[in-house]
Amino acid sequence: QYFLKEYLQGAVVSQEKIEEAAELYTHHFGAEFAGGPTNPTAFNRAGWEYILKEHGGKLPISIKAVPEGMTVANKSVLMTVVNTDPKAYWLTNYLETLLVQVWYPMTVCTQSREQKKSIIQYWEKTGCDPSGKPPAGVCFSLHDFGFRGVSSVESAMTGGCAHLVNFIGTDTIAAMQCAAKYYKAGPGSFFDCPAFSIPASEHSTITSWGKEHELDAMRNMLQQYPDGLVACVSDSFDIWNACGEYWGTQLKELIEQRPPPAGRPLGRAGS
Repeated sequence: QYFLKEYLQGAVVSQEKIEEAAELYTHHFGAEFAGGPTNPTAFNRAGWEYILKEHGGKLPISIKAVPEGMTVANKSVLMTVVNTDPKAYWLTNYLETLLVQVWYPMTVCTQSREQKKSIIQYWEKTGCDPSGKPPAGVCFSLHDFGFRGVSSVESAMTGGCAHLVNFIGTDTIAAMQCAAKYYKAGPGSFFDCPAFSIPASEHSTITSWGKEHELDAMRNMLQQYPDGLVACVSDSFDIWNACGEYWGTQLKELIEQRPPPAGRPLGRAGS
């Protein structure tokens, strides 16, 4: 829906855009780089002005697709694109480059689904209930920090939304904004927010205390966030010492004083 609503829905052709494209392609398809002439006939001005005049700038195409989120077999037809005006027969292929961009969120969603299946398998093997209701359960078992690892804000938006098909934990705010704007996720839907997160430390907020004060940094996290879930990166120096000596011994009493059921801290291996 994002690609349809952002790029194709409504009147997307205007005289201003036609003039801009005509100027660009006159030079782009010309031979000026070799001292030759420009090429003002390469751009299909008549075709675009026909769409503007006869269709009010709306694209005369029909797009049909399998429902978003549906699991389908390999080699299944995912969408069809048909022109609805014989005089705009040329239009469908113009849209191919844009429409195939759905490969990215589909790939993220597919990988996320496979990871979720693996997580459920090991939840069951270790005696956990994989159907736990929020704030517990599989739905929070793979948190999205993917914004920093993708090529653009738009990639974070679409890929982050795809991840939210399978999980509801994310720090990718752009994905939440995309879900709210294009999918009406938020107030009035199942939750009042498309996804959730918790306060968390990162390596810089622990290592800045120095190795000799790592315990103090962890204690500070518990004191700054006395209620609810809180995550603390624990592998800045020695995760085994952090889990056994700090969390399991010196901070144990402070942890046990936190209000249940959602007051537990999460020791996170961040590297």
